Amino acid sequence: MESGDLSERIRSHDPAVGLRAVGALHRLAEQVEVTAVARARQQGWSWEQIGDALGLSRQSAHAKYGK
Repeated sequence: MESGDLSERIRSHDPAVGLRAVGALHRLAEQVEVTAVARARQQGWSWEQIGDALGLSRQSAHAKYGK
């Protein structure tokens, strides 16, 4: 789904279309977050730094992404 298409769907008056767009945004945000966390770890960031950046505790960040 392209960003223009997604933007159009978000503004839809049809709740089903809008909710599917929200789901797509959630999936995209999760993918971006996973990539950013992996990059931060590769660059030597601590779990505390990552947690701070994400608004999580270091324990929560590690539990979610420390696999």
